[in-house]
Amino acid sequence: MAVADSVRDLLAPLFQGRGLEVYDLTYGGGVLRIIVDKPGGVSLDEVADASRVASRLLDDNDLVSGRYTLEITSPGLERPLRCPEHYARAVGETISIKLGPHVEGDRRIQGLLTKCDDDGITIENDGVPQRMSFNDITKARTVFEWGPVPKKQIKEKSSR
Repeated sequence: MAVADSVRDLLAPLFQGRGLEVYDLTYGGGVLRIIVDKPGGVSLDEVADASRVASRLLDDNDLVSGRYTLEITSPGLERPLRCPEHYARAVGETISIKLGPHVEGDRRIQGLLTKCDDDGITIENDGVPQRMSFNDITKARTVFEWGPVPKKQIKEKSSR
């Protein structure tokens, strides 16, 4: 079993008991990066707590040989999309993808993720749907779109 899988199996139940989920986990180049999330987002205190308990548990179980750096973070505003579950959760959001060199045409696409199934996704770009396989995608993330604060929120803030 790969290091990442062993670490996920060890930490997922612990984080779940704290109301967190392991959104993504990677290990490479001496860095063990764990992204945790929960509905509504994760606080800095929750990330710090997850880091303390994960560090202790990883030291006790010695799953990662040699020296490594442990990074625990939230997915952020522009979260990475690495597995079908990530894409399924992002349906209805704007995403940016990079396609592999074997794909003809534009290799960088940004648009509205409209569908996701076991084989791939559909992105609507300028009103035109484009179907692509997960095998063609090399990198993807959600896109945070900056915009004005809705008037309702401005009124609520000024009345305080």
